Amino acid sequence: MKIGVDLGGTKVKAGIEFNGEIIHQNTVFLQEKESMSATLEQLFDLIRPLTQHPIGSIGIGVPSVVDVEKGIVYNVANIPSWEKVALRDILEEEFNIPVYVNNDANCFSLGEHRYGVAQHYNSVVGMTIGTGLGSGIIIDNQLYNGSNCGAGEIGLLPYREHNLEYYAGSNFFEAIHGTTALLVSNAALNGDKHALRLWQEFGVHLGFAIKAAMYTYDPEAIVLGGSIAKAYSFFEAGMREALEDFAYPETLKRIKILQSQNDDIALLGAAALVSQDAKVTVGSLR
Repeated sequence: MKIGVDLGGTKVKAGIEFNGEIIHQNTVFLQEKESMSATLEQLFDLIRPLTQHPIGSIGIGVPSVVDVEKGIVYNVANIPSWEKVALRDILEEEFNIPVYVNNDANCFSLGEHRYGVAQHYNSVVGMTIGTGLGSGIIIDNQLYNGSNCGAGEIGLLPYREHNLEYYAGSNFFEAIHGTTALLVSNAALNGDKHALRLWQEFGVHLGFAIKAAMYTYDPEAIVLGGSIAKAYSFFEAGMREALEDFAYPETLKRIKILQSQNDDIALLGAAALVSQDAKVTVGSLR
């Protein structure tokens, strides 16, 4: 059995992966985020009960740039005290279990490829749509980190006055339209025409991000996850409208755009980090 951990800016989830499913899952909301020691203690307290079971490794996904070889995370999103944290070494010292660290969007994509809707594809781009727009890349059935664990940061590409994730993430609703994705989703469920127009517009922006992924990586499938992806039925039409001018019609016919179906997929992906190339995931206990 393996432990998968999904570290977010507001909460952390952890669970045990067993036969492709997550069991014994725990969640904690982060407090005192200005204190690295306090947040680490919360992480320890979350993981510790799970280590009472026979655990072979711990995998953790973090919303940051990661030195995958050394297990160091830098400038973690929404946790100001985590500017540079040797997370692998800290967790291995605490639990005496091999630890693997990677970016959270990479874990999402790996989870979808190993256990989710993208299991039958060799090349996949996973896109998490929430506060921002994160992406992870699978090439020839392997997670591709890039030289600095920065491969797939499609959301940071320049777009209009900002970047893609500004228009294809929560800022579209909050900063541009002064509302939230949840409120707009609830209004759309009730047939509100303004809400439906906002989702149409959002889908067009997301379509540009998807085109960027297609031009860059030419994947067989793109998987959409994250909280905003749950509104897929509202933004799909706008998204596909934006894809109509893609330069390669045959590619557009073949591409599969899928919606994530498993809320635990990032935990499963984090747990699967142990199976990645040993050159990439080497740690002090291995």
